[in-house]
Amino acid sequence: MTVRMPHLGDWSTYDELAALQRERLPQVLQWAAKSPFYQAKLGPAGPPTDPGRFDALPTTVKTELRDNYPFGMLAVPPTELATYHESSGSTGRPTPSYYTEADWLDLAERFARKWVGIGASDTLLVRTPYAMLLTGHLAHAAARLKGATVVPGDNRSLAMPYARVVRALADLDVTMTWSMPTECLLWAAAARALGHSPEHDFPALRALFVGGEPLSPARRARIGRLWGVPVVEEYGSTETGTLAGECPEGRLHLWADRLLVEVCDPATGRITREGAGQLVVTPLYRQAMPLLRYNLEDSVEVSYDPCACGWVLPTVKVLGRAVYGHRVGTTLITQYELEDIVYRLPYEYGVLFWRAQTAGDHLRVEIEVPAEHAADASAELAAALRRELDVTCRVGCVAPGTLVPHDILTRVPDVVKPRSLFGPDEDWNNAVLYY
Repeated sequence: MTVRMPHLGDWSTYDELAALQRERLPQVLQWAAKSPFYQAKLGPAGPPTDPGRFDALPTTVKTELRDNYPFGMLAVPPTELATYHESSGSTGRPTPSYYTEADWLDLAERFARKWVGIGASDTLLVRTPYAMLLTGHLAHAAARLKGATVVPGDNRSLAMPYARVVRALADLDVTMTWSMPTECLLWAAAARALGHSPEHDFPALRALFVGGEPLSPARRARIGRLWGVPVVEEYGSTETGTLAGECPEGRLHLWADRLLVEVCDPATGRITREGAGQLVVTPLYRQAMPLLRYNLEDSVEVSYDPCACGWVLPTVKVLGRAVYGHRVGTTLITQYELEDIVYRLPYEYGVLFWRAQTAGDHLRVEIEVPAEHAADASAELAAALRRELDVTCRVGCVAPGTLVPHDILTRVPDVVKPRSLFGPDEDWNNAVLYY
């Protein structure tokens, strides 16, 4: 039996939203009771059958998902699985994640909740990894759910260099893209290197969907001005799918009709409904791999203040993870606040790329900037960093093409297919192996 999931407009108050969440909790707890992980974590009795005892449950953390790799959290027969995914595995053992067909409908619907609507006349370039991650498949499924054409661009494939992205944007009349925010800057640089104007030469483009990294207001504004279209942010993870999407007012709203949302104080472990801390979520329509009070370890600020868009959903400001911060003296510097200062430099200076390094008692920053603007850009950035961060800093300017070489933006490498037979003058050292 197909369960009808809530859609925007099905509730008009936060009390009604809370009622939707309470209605789902018994089913979520029943699913979790079938998970070997929760049977072991919560003892022989497993999760409580009474939703009133939900607040007494401990959080679930990412290391527990890794420790139960690959199928220790599976709550359905293996024959019911539709897809299996993993995190990038950069910290060693990967974080597994899996979904049924019904789970996928929830995933796709959440991603498709864009205020710039996705429709059958759209062409969406997916420029996030496919492989074993969720992100590319998620956008692909959401676009197809809405009848759009998908261009599966990936961004971990030699077959899709930046020059080919620029060609696809132009030749295929791409109307929407899905990528990390940094990709949009790289495309703009590649387009210029190839003789195009991002602002004028891609008339079909009408929205850039971005996620996967913190996005400061100044960087968002810079990307939007470069391409002349709205930059629409979303927030999620491989373990959960989309958690929040942007409204027409530019605020991220948590999909609290599909998720139970809480905030954990990392210092005390205290869990509250809103405020600053680490985001804790309980998916309400996740059967294959139920997650009870899953702490994503992302630093956020959650608010239930009204939004002018009219969506009765909590808003979230995503600040990233604590590991993204480094200290200069006693001051913690985060990429989020640093990039916001960098991209507040005048647009005319042409700064797209930068890097920074903490060095004990000072901060070192380099920016790519044309020579005619180098002195002004350096002085203005140094002053802003000292004023806003109260740290000693050294700002250096490098020529465009230094941090992101132009040949990377314009080259189109050969895509080699496997072969074992070679002619007398050919190099056979790459037999069988191909890349």
